[in-house]
Amino acid sequence: MVTELGWMYLGGMLVLFFFWAYGIVSFVLDLKNTIIPKTRQYIRGRRRLKEQKEKEEEREERERQLY
Repeated sequence: MVTELGWMYLGGMLVLFFFWAYGIVSFVLDLKNTIIPKTRQYIRGRRRLKEQKEKEEEREERERQLY
């Protein structure tokens, strides 16, 4: 039979478990809703800048060849 102190210990562990699980769920949701979209946006921006730079270099090369 579990004593009163044992019940308090189990209750405390249950409360701590819920806070621990809440922290993990919050972290995963932050990753999903904040960090991953910002990372994708950053990568898209870098890719777009690279494409613009390549187009500009091609345009300048064509201009040099024309003269």
